[in-house]
Amino acid sequence: QVIAGGHYDVDSLVEDPTGRTIFKETKSQYGSFQHRADLGGVYTFCFSNEFSTFSHKTVYFDLQVGDEPPILPDLSNRVTALTQMESACVTIHEVLSTVMDSQTHYRLREAQDRGRAEELNRRVSYWSAGETLVLFVVSLGQVLLLKSFFTEKRPGSGGAGT
Repeated sequence: QVIAGGHYDVDSLVEDPTGRTIFKETKSQYGSFQHRADLGGVYTFCFSNEFSTFSHKTVYFDLQVGDEPPILPDLSNRVTALTQMESACVTIHEVLSTVMDSQTHYRLREAQDRGRAEELNRRVSYWSAGETLVLFVVSLGQVLLLKSFFTEKRPGSGGAGT
């Protein structure tokens, strides 16, 4: 997910160890990709901002490697039903997984909104400084104009007297 920068879009590419492209997406703000790695080796992740080189972007990505270990290791060997305690543990574990995903989502939204708020704050500060400068210039101009209305203009004083 693109958190900050530009129009919140980026190109993404994933290649397997042989160099074969297994995922490609262009100009997307967020996405999800699941792949079971059959080959061992180094997988390449590339996030490109080539089409928008003047705006820097912040990208968040999350890798989940491997299968989650079972909450109750001896669960597959059992023939009997789960006890109430075991059933409650499984339910709590599933709910906590959902809560963790929601927290990640909200953290990303908070980071994105914080970036927007800081940019807006910067713009408001510049605008306020500009308005203050214009206010001082106009005030000085008005003072000088009013002063010119009340000063007496004397004809040139040459050396001739009456």
